Amino acid sequence: MAAITILPLAVILFFFPGQLIYILPSPWIWLAFAAQIVVGLASLRAFLDAPHRFLIRAQLGEGHSSGEFALGIRGIYCWIRDPFLLSGFLLIWLTPFMTENLLLVYLLTTAYLFMGSVHWESRLIKQFGQEYINYQKEVRRMIPTLKKRWKGCKSLDR
Repeated sequence: MAAITILPLAVILFFFPGQLIYILPSPWIWLAFAAQIVVGLASLRAFLDAPHRFLIRAQLGEGHSSGEFALGIRGIYCWIRDPFLLSGFLLIWLTPFMTENLLLVYLLTTAYLFMGSVHWESRLIKQFGQEYINYQKEVRRMIPTLKKRWKGCKSLDR
């Protein structure tokens, strides 16, 4: 459904991109593309580190703090609460060219991603309760905390 609803926007941007604001010169254009690839691969890691967080039946429950639906912070989530917010911002804003219409879409997407992150966090509080609130106090939402990792971080070993 998301692909179908966003397809008209992509077509409009392709045929009517608007006036060019800037395009990065070489070698910066290649660095921007390379950074987008690295960010895209890193966001895949976030899925692997917390697949249980995306289970619909876990999100719709009354809250589960143990067992199958435990918070289980590990991997990238030890340093950042919402790696998808950061990767979304980086993927769009590292585009090596900008047009007027693309800028408008990116500004709206930035607002949408941020508001979605606020909503997602409220769902995680409902799902995981005080454990998630404690996690929020120690780990930043978007900017990774590299000096220390969350004290409740689980080992990647299974």
